[in-house]
Amino acid sequence: MTLIGMLHHRKDPENVVKSYAYAAVAKAEGAEFVYFTPGSVNLVNKSIRGKVYENGKWVEKLTRFPDVIYNAGSPEKLAKSKSIVNKLKRTIPFTTHSIGNKWSVNERLKAAKDFAQYLIPSEIVRNTESFFKFLNAFDKLVFKPIDGRKGKGIFFISKIDSGYQVNQGSQTNFYSKQQLKDFIQSKISSEKFIIQPYIKSVTKSGQVFDFRLHAQKDGEGNWVITTIYPRIAPIGSIIANINNGGYTNYLDPFLKQEFQQEAFNIKRTLEHFTLSLANHLDELQMLEHNEVIDEIGIDVGLDENHKIWIYEVNWRPGCPPAFYLEMDVVINTIRYAMYLATNQSEVKRKIMEVKRKKIEERGSIPIVGITGSAGKTTSKAFLASILSKRWNIFESKDYWNTTDHTKKHAEQISQEHEAVVLEYGMAYPGVITEHCSIIQPNISVVTNIGMAHIGNFDGDIKGIAKAKSEIIHGMDQNGVLFVNNDDKNSRLLETQQFKGKIFTVGVRTRADYRAYDIQYRDNGMTFKMNLQGDEHTLFIPIFGEHHVYNALNAIAVADYLGFSPMEIKSGLLFRKPPRRMTIYECKDQIKVIDDTVHSHPQAVMAALDVLTNIGKGRKIAILGQMRELGERRVEEYRRVGKYVKDQGIDVLFTYGFRADEIGNHAKRLGFPSQNIYHFTDREKLHNQLLNTIRAGDTVLVKGASKTNMFDTVKFLDETFGQ
Repeated sequence: MTLIGMLHHRKDPENVVKSYAYAAVAKAEGAEFVYFTPGSVNLVNKSIRGKVYENGKWVEKLTRFPDVIYNAGSPEKLAKSKSIVNKLKRTIPFTTHSIGNKWSVNERLKAAKDFAQYLIPSEIVRNTESFFKFLNAFDKLVFKPIDGRKGKGIFFISKIDSGYQVNQGSQTNFYSKQQLKDFIQSKISSEKFIIQPYIKSVTKSGQVFDFRLHAQKDGEGNWVITTIYPRIAPIGSIIANINNGGYTNYLDPFLKQEFQQEAFNIKRTLEHFTLSLANHLDELQMLEHNEVIDEIGIDVGLDENHKIWIYEVNWRPGCPPAFYLEMDVVINTIRYAMYLATNQSEVKRKIMEVKRKKIEERGSIPIVGITGSAGKTTSKAFLASILSKRWNIFESKDYWNTTDHTKKHAEQISQEHEAVVLEYGMAYPGVITEHCSIIQPNISVVTNIGMAHIGNFDGDIKGIAKAKSEIIHGMDQNGVLFVNNDDKNSRLLETQQFKGKIFTVGVRTRADYRAYDIQYRDNGMTFKMNLQGDEHTLFIPIFGEHHVYNALNAIAVADYLGFSPMEIKSGLLFRKPPRRMTIYECKDQIKVIDDTVHSHPQAVMAALDVLTNIGKGRKIAILGQMRELGERRVEEYRRVGKYVKDQGIDVLFTYGFRADEIGNHAKRLGFPSQNIYHFTDREKLHNQLLNTIRAGDTVLVKGASKTNMFDTVKFLDETFGQ
C-alpha cells in the first residue's frame, strides 16, 4: 500500500486545516497517510515519527519513509531544515516543487519564448529615472513588490494634466513629479518593486476583473483543469484579489453576461490556455531542474480586444475560495501522489524525452547584421534592448564594429544565445564581405547611405552604396533585409539579385514601417505608427528625428521576429550609447548636448535639428572638423554652413583643420560675423567659450572621436556643471 507523507513546518496537524481532508481522501483512495515535520525524520533508520489519523484523532506513530511526499509547508520556514529536506528529495519523489517568485517565473517564460507574447513587459525599478522612463512610454502602470502576495502593496500610477494620480485599492492620491519621485524612492529603498503597463480588464459596468485558472495533475500524471473562475473588484477598487474585497462568480454566467455570443469561444480559449501553460511550465521545470510540477494557479486579464495577459503564476495556489471545490483539489493531489509513487521510471523517461526534443528543435537563430553610414550603434542598441525582453541575446559592444571585433564575437557567441545583434562598420571596399565571412547574418539592416568615409571612395556616393551592398551579397540569400525608403542614396543598393524578403522603413514616404506625428518631448521623442493592425504611440528616450529612424529599424526587425507591440514599447526604453545626444543640465539653466562619437554632414545637420528643437535660450553650435570627406570637403562644409544659417543658430564655433569654411560660408549667406569663431587650439577655444556662454544658453558639441571633442564637453561640464 502506498504511504503518502505530508511534510509541513507546523508540528501539530490540528493547526493545518487541510491535513484532515488529505488524510481522509488518502484512506478513501486506498493509501496510507502520515503527517510529519523535518524534526521527526530519522535519516539513519529511514523512519518517521509522525502523526496518522485514526478513530477521529491524530495519533503519533513510527512509520517507514513515505513512498511519496506532498510538500505543504512554507518554503521560508522549511528552509531552516534544508539539509534534511534535500536528503529526502534524493530518495523520495516530491509532488510539489517551487517554480519561483513572480519575477523569476516571468523571466523563465520570457526566455522560453512560447508564452512570451502573453507576458506584460516588466522591469525591476532600479531608480526613479527608470521609473519615469517607463511612465513616459505607457502613461499608466502598475507598481508592485516583487514578492508581494494576496494583492498587497500594489499601486496604479497614471499621468494626468496636473501631475500624477496614484491609486491603491479604493484610495486615490495626487502627486507632483517631485512628490511622486520621493514616494517611489521611499518604496524601492526598502523593498524590490517591479513596474508593468496597466492592462485594462473591466466589465461592462466598469469593474476590474481577472480570471484564476487552476490546474493540477491527475491520477495518470496528466494535467486537468480544477476550475476557472472570475474575480471581480469592488466598485471603486482596481484590485480583484479576494483578500482585498474582490468576489467570485461562476464562469459560465459571467462570460455570458459580459461577452454574449463570444462566451463559448472565450471559455474554450481559457481552457486551452490553462492546459497549454501548465504543460509548458512543467517542461521548463524538467529542462532546468529535472523535476515535474503538480499544480499551478494562473491569474490572467482579458483586455478590450479579448487578448489574454498573464498577471502572475503561483506554484501552490491553494483551494478555490468557493464552489465546494476543496475536495476536488485534494482528490487530484492524492491521486497524483499515488501515481508518482509507482511511476518514477515513466517520469524520468518523460524528462529525458523533453530534453531530447528541445535539442532537436534548436535550429538556426536570428543573426542580425547592421550597417550604414549613420545610426548603426543606436539601431543595434534599440534592437538588442527589445529582443532581450524575451531572449538571451549576444550584442556587440558599443562601437565594436571592425572585422577584428567580429572575429572576437564569433568566439564569444555560445549555444546559450538565442539571437545575435551586431554592427558591421567599414571604411573601404571588401570590409563588409569579410564581416559576413566571419559571421553571416540572416537578417540585415542598412540604415542609410551617406558621406561617412566618402574620401576613401573618390568622392563617389555610388562607391559607398556598392561597399554597403556587400552585406546584401554576403548574408543568407533567403534571409530578410531592411532598408530606409526615405534615403534616396539607399536606392543605389544592389538588391536586384537578392532572393529573400525586403522591408522598408520611413517617415516621409510610404514604407512597410512608417512613423508619423513625430514630437519632441521633455526627455525624448514620441511618434505614431501602425503596428500589427493598430495605431500605437511610441516613446524613445533620446532626441532627434534621425533616432526615430534608428528606432524604426529595431521595431521592424522585432515585429518580423514576432515581438508584441507591448514588448517593443518596453524595449525602446533602451540604454543609450554613450556620447549620443547626452544632455548635461548645468547651472544657470545652461544645457550642453554631447554628440561627440562620429561626425559627417548628415549627422551634423541632424544634431543641429536637435539643438533648434530643444534649445530654449541662445543656441550655440560647436562643430569639429569632419574627416574622410576627400575632395568633397569644401562642398560639404559649405552645405553645413548654409544649414547653420537656415536653422537660426545664434553663435557658431568651429574647430580643426579647414573647418572654418563652415563659418565662412555661413557669413557669406548673412550669418553675423561677430558670432562666428574658429580655432585650431583647444585651450583658446575653451577660453572663448568662457567669455561667450551665459545663463539660459543651449550648447551643442558635435564632432568625431578622433577630434577629441569630448574634451570640450568635459570642460563645459566641469565649468558650468551643478
